Amino acid sequence: MHKSKLKKGDSVVVTAGKDKGREGQVLAITLKKHCRVPRLQVIVEGANFIKRHTKANPSQEKPGGIVEKEAPLDISNVAILNKVTGKADRVGFKILDGQKVRIYKSTGEVVDA
Repeated sequence: MHKSKLKKGDSVVVTAGKDKGREGQVLAITLKKHCRVPRLQVIVEGANFIKRHTKANPSQEKPGGIVEKEAPLDISNVAILNKVTGKADRVGFKILDGQKVRIYKSTGEVVDA
Protein backbone atom coordinates (compact mmCIF):
# COMPACT_ATOMS: atom_id res chain seq x y z
CA MET A 1 0.00 0.00 0.00
CA HIS A 2 1.46 3.33 -1.07
CA LYS A 3 0.25 6.42 0.73
CA SER A 4 0.12 9.72 -1.09
CA LYS A 5 -0.37 13.15 0.40
CA LEU A 6 -1.82 14.34 -2.91
CA LYS A 7 -5.25 13.45 -4.24
CA LYS A 8 -6.89 13.54 -7.63
CA GLY A 9 -8.18 17.07 -8.27
CA ASP A 10 -5.60 18.87 -6.10
CA SER A 11 -3.99 22.03 -7.51
CA VAL A 12 -0.24 21.47 -7.72
CA VAL A 13 2.95 23.23 -8.89
CA VAL A 14 5.71 21.45 -10.80
CA THR A 15 8.93 21.98 -8.81
CA ALA A 16 11.50 20.35 -11.11
CA GLY A 17 12.03 19.55 -14.78
CA LYS A 18 11.24 21.28 -18.05
CA ASP A 19 7.82 22.47 -16.80
CA LYS A 20 9.10 23.92 -13.50
CA GLY A 21 6.70 26.53 -12.16
CA ARG A 22 3.71 25.34 -14.17
CA GLU A 23 0.45 24.94 -12.26
CA GLY A 24 -2.31 22.43 -12.90
CA GLN A 25 -4.71 19.90 -11.43
CA VAL A 26 -3.84 16.29 -10.66
CA LEU A 27 -5.62 14.12 -13.25
CA ALA A 28 -4.40 10.74 -11.99
CA ILE A 29 -2.01 9.10 -9.53
CA THR A 30 -0.30 5.96 -10.81
CA LEU A 31 2.28 3.50 -9.57
CA LYS A 32 5.43 2.90 -11.63
CA LYS A 33 6.02 -0.83 -11.15
CA HIS A 34 8.81 -1.58 -13.63
CA CYS A 35 11.68 -0.49 -11.42
CA ARG A 36 13.53 -1.82 -8.41
CA VAL A 37 11.58 0.40 -6.00
CA PRO A 38 7.98 1.15 -7.06
CA ARG A 39 7.39 4.92 -7.29
CA LEU A 40 4.24 7.02 -7.28
CA GLN A 41 3.69 9.21 -10.31
CA VAL A 42 1.12 11.92 -11.05
CA ILE A 43 -0.35 13.19 -14.29
CA VAL A 44 -0.71 16.98 -14.11
CA GLU A 45 -3.05 18.86 -16.41
CA GLY A 46 -1.07 20.97 -18.89
CA ALA A 47 2.40 19.75 -17.87
CA ASN A 48 4.96 17.30 -19.29
CA PHE A 49 3.47 16.97 -22.77
CA ILE A 50 4.77 14.22 -25.05
CA LYS A 51 4.03 13.46 -28.69
CA ARG A 52 2.91 10.01 -29.79
CA HIS A 53 2.68 8.90 -33.40
CA THR A 54 -0.53 6.89 -33.57
CA LYS A 55 -1.91 4.67 -36.27
CA ALA A 56 -5.49 5.23 -37.45
CA ASN A 57 -8.10 2.81 -36.07
CA PRO A 58 -11.22 2.85 -38.27
CA SER A 59 -13.15 0.43 -36.03
CA GLN A 60 -12.94 2.88 -33.09
CA GLU A 61 -13.14 5.93 -35.40
CA LYS A 62 -9.76 7.24 -34.20
CA PRO A 63 -7.77 9.25 -36.71
CA GLY A 64 -4.05 8.70 -37.03
CA GLY A 65 -1.36 11.31 -36.67
CA ILE A 66 0.70 12.98 -33.99
CA VAL A 67 -1.13 13.14 -30.66
CA GLU A 68 0.00 15.30 -27.74
CA LYS A 69 -0.80 14.09 -24.24
CA GLU A 70 0.38 14.49 -20.66
CA ALA A 71 2.97 12.02 -19.39
CA PRO A 72 3.42 11.06 -15.71
CA LEU A 73 5.75 13.04 -13.43
CA ASP A 74 7.39 11.63 -10.32
CA ILE A 75 5.42 12.66 -7.24
CA SER A 76 8.58 14.18 -5.72
CA ASN A 77 8.65 16.77 -8.53
CA VAL A 78 5.29 18.34 -7.65
CA ALA A 79 4.03 20.20 -4.58
CA ILE A 80 0.52 21.20 -3.55
CA LEU A 81 -0.46 24.82 -4.27
CA ASN A 82 -1.46 26.85 -1.21
CA LYS A 83 -4.32 29.05 -2.44
CA VAL A 84 -3.84 31.61 0.35
CA THR A 85 -0.14 32.29 -0.27
CA GLY A 86 -0.09 31.29 -3.95
CA LYS A 87 3.08 29.26 -3.41
CA ALA A 88 4.07 25.59 -3.27
CA ASP A 89 3.59 24.01 0.14
CA ARG A 90 4.02 20.75 2.00
CA VAL A 91 1.18 18.64 3.37
CA GLY A 92 0.82 17.35 6.91
CA PHE A 93 -1.89 15.56 8.83
CA LYS A 94 -3.81 16.54 11.94
CA ILE A 95 -6.74 15.01 13.81
CA LEU A 96 -9.69 17.40 14.21
CA ASP A 97 -12.91 16.23 15.87
CA GLY A 98 -11.87 12.60 15.46
CA GLN A 99 -11.22 13.05 11.70
CA LYS A 100 -7.78 12.87 10.11
CA VAL A 101 -7.44 15.91 7.82
CA ARG A 102 -4.70 17.26 5.55
CA ILE A 103 -3.17 20.61 6.46
CA TYR A 104 -0.71 23.05 4.89
CA LYS A 105 2.58 22.92 6.79
CA SER A 106 3.28 26.67 6.44
CA THR A 107 -0.08 28.03 7.65
CA GLY A 108 -1.68 25.08 9.45
CA GLU A 109 -4.95 25.55 7.54
CA VAL A 110 -7.01 22.58 6.39
CA VAL A 111 -6.45 21.67 2.72
CA ASP A 112 -9.93 20.37 1.92
CA ALA A 113 -11.83 23.21 3.63
